[in-house]
Amino acid sequence: MKKLDSTLTNMVVVLTAVAVVMGGVLAWVNHLTSGPINEQKQIALQNGIKAVMQADGELAVSATDTIRQTDAKGKELTYIVYHTEKGSAVESTTMGFGGNLKVLVGFDAEGRILGYTLLEHQETPGLGAKADQWFQKGQKGDIIGRNPADGLVVKKDGGDVDAITASTITSRAFLRAITNAYNAYKGQAADATTGATSKGSEREVKKE
Repeated sequence: MKKLDSTLTNMVVVLTAVAVVMGGVLAWVNHLTSGPINEQKQIALQNGIKAVMQADGELAVSATDTIRQTDAKGKELTYIVYHTEKGSAVESTTMGFGGNLKVLVGFDAEGRILGYTLLEHQETPGLGAKADQWFQKGQKGDIIGRNPADGLVVKKDGGDVDAITASTITSRAFLRAITNAYNAYKGQAADATTGATSKGSEREVKKE
């Protein structure tokens, strides 16, 4: 077989062929793995909803709302509300010390906090990352059973919630995420401390 000349054209042709083949392989692998990955995400979400709603057995989501609000700076805030027979679980994201801090929090029909879990954070390990447990029932910053309408504010700002040691910024962000989740659940504007308003807000409803 004749050896290809080392010309620019030949090199481009070879590189293009390799890229096409590799692209096809990656697309095929992605096709094979996307289904199981999505299935695992759904299972994790269902387990998360059951956990924050304090459900012992099966818990069906009857409807899902996607609520969008635009704050005074033009930033879009998005909340996903999962409705169940026990109340609703809400996904809420705020900016923490190190980046986005995303929580899933469960509320009963009266708006009391049933439970929460941290879905995503970029807080400092050993400090802000403690939010995953710090505010749980029986812990130092316990907020379980409380209604955010009564105010969730750290002691340093005049409230009664113990902030995470050396992580006041994370604590404020966490409580703001919880309060915003409650406001979205109740159909109100986001917490005033975020600068959010009801202007430009919209809701998408998905029935299960």
